[in-house]
Amino acid sequence: MGLIKAALGAAGSVLADQWREYFYCDSMSDDVLMCKAQKRTGKRSSNTKGSDNVITNGSVIVVNEGQAMMIVDQGRIVEFSAEAGAFTWDASTEGSIFYGGLGKGLKDSWENFKARFTFGADTGKDQRVYYFNTKEILGNKYGTPTPVPFHIYDKNLNFDLDTSVRCNGEFTYRITDPIAFYKKLASNVPGDYTRDKLDSQLKGQFLTCLQPAFARISALGIRYYELPGHTMELSKAMDDALTKAWSGERGITIVSVSVNSVTIPPEDAATLKELQKTAVFRNTSMAAAYSTMSHGEAMKTAAGNSAGAMTGFMGMGMAQQAGGIDAAQLYQMAARQEAEKPAPAAPAAPAATTWKCGCGAENTGKFCIECGAKKPEATGWTCACGSVNKGKFCPECGARKPAAAPLYRCDKCGWEPEDPRNPPRFCPECGDKFTDEDIR
Repeated sequence: MGLIKAALGAAGSVLADQWREYFYCDSMSDDVLMCKAQKRTGKRSSNTKGSDNVITNGSVIVVNEGQAMMIVDQGRIVEFSAEAGAFTWDASTEGSIFYGGLGKGLKDSWENFKARFTFGADTGKDQRVYYFNTKEILGNKYGTPTPVPFHIYDKNLNFDLDTSVRCNGEFTYRITDPIAFYKKLASNVPGDYTRDKLDSQLKGQFLTCLQPAFARISALGIRYYELPGHTMELSKAMDDALTKAWSGERGITIVSVSVNSVTIPPEDAATLKELQKTAVFRNTSMAAAYSTMSHGEAMKTAAGNSAGAMTGFMGMGMAQQAGGIDAAQLYQMAARQEAEKPAPAAPAAPAATTWKCGCGAENTGKFCIECGAKKPEATGWTCACGSVNKGKFCPECGARKPAAAPLYRCDKCGWEPEDPRNPPRFCPECGDKFTDEDIR
């Protein structure tokens, strides 16, 4: 009876699995990173008794935008696609009389019947379709539970300060290698693989890599309070720091990092602010102006002294004597520094052109320094830029030498106008019209 039951069960399951399946995946939320495909079975569908985890040959698998699809057969990845569209799997070991021809379908179905009979009417097979969420995963908040070391270098002060920062914000990531993600993290899950299984590990490694990322940011000369404006550099630094742990091991890549606020210890902030303030007084004029302002404030305070204005001014005078340099001396120092500044260099005079006299002497003026002969007049044509040239092009501006105006003479009587380049329309002697034939 057991053999008969197994034979009937094997035959029934093989017949139930003859139908081609249609696999799809609804839009996945940000909380789902990977899920198992759904097999569409409507109210009018006859494919309601097919075996789980069996994909009939010729089944259609639909891939949407922002998704990737993977087929796992007997625990091994056999197909993968990240291109949107309908994908037909024609390499399944589960044959069908509805795909590939009746003869081949019957032969494959007979082989499946024999295999299932040996498993007591069970399929003895596991085939699954998984979908991956390849969209950018948003809303991953982070915050530093302990201060992260940060190095500040102020080039204006030529000052280094090792401090620590606290910051918070959000980062986004995307699955860029679904095969690595499946092998290293998700494996053969029966349903959905959600982000809560991964969040704590990702955030822990993210915070660990903040320190080397901040080191790279500080090396670029970016100050801690400028970090919110340099999120692109921070994202690149974080991606480089997490390349091995995330991209290589898990198939995940950092897309962007946003910083909401960055703070350093109050005592370090006060020190930095005080140094920046006092750095202004390296300018002697600024120091003199500040001393004058302080002197005026001191006089106001002395005038309102509770023991009398005279006592206040006496104390003020003693403080000035003990204080060393005063505002007048600072103004004198600033004036000396201004006077000692080198004068701006005068513009270089244009190089004088030289000419060679008949006596052999070279000169730059209008007369020869040896024999007193006058510099010969330049011959040639004058360009619009003012230079006198002899060639066809000006060596200063490159302009072409203008064509010479033609000279006219009447070809009938031989009369020539006073200006041969500008003749009248008709010859006054014979009345002949001037044309191009009159050009001599």
